[in-house]
Amino acid sequence: MAGARVGFIGLGDQGGPMAQRIIAAGFPTTVWARRPEALAPFTAAGAAAAADPAALARASDLIGLCVRTDADLMEIYDQISPGLLPGAVVMIHSTVRPAACVALAERAAAKGVDLLDAPVSGGHAVAVNGRLTVMVGGDAGVLERCRPVLASFAQRIVHVGDAGAGQRAKLVNNLLMAANFTLAHEAVSTGVAMGLNRAALNDIIAASSGGSIAHKVYAGLPQLSDFARHVELVRKDVGLIAAERADDERVQRMAEVARRFLDAVDADANARGIQA
Repeated sequence: MAGARVGFIGLGDQGGPMAQRIIAAGFPTTVWARRPEALAPFTAAGAAAAADPAALARASDLIGLCVRTDADLMEIYDQISPGLLPGAVVMIHSTVRPAACVALAERAAAKGVDLLDAPVSGGHAVAVNGRLTVMVGGDAGVLERCRPVLASFAQRIVHVGDAGAGQRAKLVNNLLMAANFTLAHEAVSTGVAMGLNRAALNDIIAASSGGSIAHKVYAGLPQLSDFARHVELVRKDVGLIAAERADDERVQRMAEVARRFLDAVDADANARGIQA
């Protein structure tokens, strides 16, 4: 889709930088947000502002959606649906239930529209630098058509199967990430209880075999409550895979481990009177 017209909805902490990368790559881009004032940085960079989601869909060959929850995704899809043109592609960058993507793929196909579930990993700073990882479920040929757009904000694009597979890969990744936060917290807390200096220990772990991305983020927290703004989304993702694999004891054990760090963050935030 060289020269594709791109629409983007979900201009938040991660979606915003993704949209800016698409604009900077020269793709004609249309954006929409519930709050019109949120569009200013994107229109200043050259994007067009749509009057509503259906108008955005009518102006786009490819539509990226990066909203927070299943309910948000279903609501926005219902709003873009009247404007979707045959041959268009919808890409879901949100982290949602795999079944939601399968259901939307079927609805899209009935209109002659392709759908890829393409959740991303890396966070805000990585998105700004165009180095996200995208895990893609859906038709491999459609992915190849969309690859130039994805490459504007991603350094790694991996096709993992049919619709829904991208979400399953993302949920496995996020479960491991959340569990690693708990392990990092409890390991460092153990070291401090053994009389070790926290900063020195974190420095050692960061350069040693026990290091991880989760530990790097954890080590950079002045206090646990500084992670509070992320707890809701991480807890959501842990809950999604726990529900997806309700009978899998391994997943339930990992989810239990993962929630210990999230509970610790909530406890610290409550003790400090901080509203997440």
